Amino acid sequence: MMKKVPADELKKRMDGFKHQMDNSHPDWEIAAIFTNINMYYFTGTMQDGVLLIPREEEPALWVRRSYKRALEESLFPHINSMDSFRNIAVTISHFPEEVFLETDNLPLGQYHRFRKHFPVQRFKSLDPVINKLRSLKSKYELDLMKKAGKIQGRVLEEMVPSLLKTGITESQLTASIYQLMIQEGHHGVTRFGMFDTQMVLGQICFGDSSIYPSYLNSPGGNYGSPAVPLFASNRKLKEGEVVFVDVGCGVQGYHTDKTMTYLFKGSLPQSAREDHERCVHIQNKLASLLKPGAIPAEIYQQIMDDLEPAFLENFMGYGDNQVKFLGHGIGLIIDELPVIAPGFLEPLQEGMVLALEPKKAIKDLGMVGIENTFIVTKKGGKCITGDNPGMINIH
Repeated sequence: MMKKVPADELKKRMDGFKHQMDNSHPDWEIAAIFTNINMYYFTGTMQDGVLLIPREEEPALWVRRSYKRALEESLFPHINSMDSFRNIAVTISHFPEEVFLETDNLPLGQYHRFRKHFPVQRFKSLDPVINKLRSLKSKYELDLMKKAGKIQGRVLEEMVPSLLKTGITESQLTASIYQLMIQEGHHGVTRFGMFDTQMVLGQICFGDSSIYPSYLNSPGGNYGSPAVPLFASNRKLKEGEVVFVDVGCGVQGYHTDKTMTYLFKGSLPQSAREDHERCVHIQNKLASLLKPGAIPAEIYQQIMDDLEPAFLENFMGYGDNQVKFLGHGIGLIIDELPVIAPGFLEPLQEGMVLALEPKKAIKDLGMVGIENTFIVTKKGGKCITGDNPGMINIH
C-alpha cells in the first residue's frame, strides 16, 4: 500500500516556510521550487515540474510528468497539469520581477527556460530558509528515521560479519550489503546535497582503500575508479585487514548514517586499537553535548581543544584530506544542517538529528573510528543506529 506524507504534515511545512520567509525576507512575493528533494518535502511527490509559492495566495504544484502519479501519491491540495511553463503564465495576471530559487542546485538552463515565460529580472536564494526549516524534524520524520536506524544497526552489527570471507571483493560486499538492506526495508538510494554527488550505499573498503583521496567531503575515501570514484573497487579482502563500512540507510526518503569497522582474521596494533577506542570515546562525549541551546561551533572547539597534537595528526582524514567537522545534520539527504564545525552558531533544537563521525586514518592500515546517528534531546544525543563500538573481530 502506498504510504503518503500526511496532509497536516505538508501544511505545517508550508506554513513554516512562509513564516520563515516573512521573517528573513519581509518583502518576498514568490518562490519557485524545482528540485526533487524540496518538491517532495513540501508536496509528498517528486515530479518534473515546479512548485510555485506566492506570498498571498495558495501554493500550486504544476506537473509536466507525471500528473497522474502526482495525484495518486500526493495529498497536496493544489496540483495542476502543464505541458510547458507557458501553461502557468497564462493563469497568472501579475508575476513579480524578483523570484526566490534553489540557487545551490538549480541548473542555469532551467532558470532561463523559466524566464522565457515570466518577467523575472532578479533572483535570490531560498536555500538558507529551506535548509533551516528541514533541520528540525517532526515526529513523523523522526519515526521514519528511527526505522532507518534500526535497519542500519541490525544489518551492520549483526549481519555483515557473516558476509566477510577471504577473497571477497569490495564491490561484491557492497552488493551483498545492499541486498540485505533492501530486504530489511531500505528505500534503495543514498542522497546527498553536495553538487554532483551520488552513491549506491557509501564507502565500503578494505585496508588502506578507506584513506585514499576522494572529492567527497568525508574523513574516509575509497579507490573506486576514475569513472565512478565513489563506488567500491575489485580489491580482494585479505586476512588481517580492517574492513570499513560507512553507509546510509533510508525509509520513505529519510536517512540515517552509520560507520562500522571489522577486523578480519588478524590482530590490530595496540596503538591502532587505542586510536579506535579514543574515537568511540569522542563520539560518546559529542553525543552528551547534543542538547537544546548548545552551539555547534562551541561543541567542535571543546572537543578539538582536548585532543593532543599527536592524535590530531590524520584525525578526520589522511594527510591533506582532513575535514573540519565532527558531525553533520541528516534527513532527506545525508549532508544537512546543522554541522558540528567552526562557524555554525545557530543553537541546537530538540528534534534535530545529527550523524557524529570521529575517525582517524592510520597509514598502511586504513580508517578506524565510528559513526552513528543521534536525535538532539534535553538529556543529550539519543542514538538510533545501534550501540556496537565497532572493530568487530571476525575469526
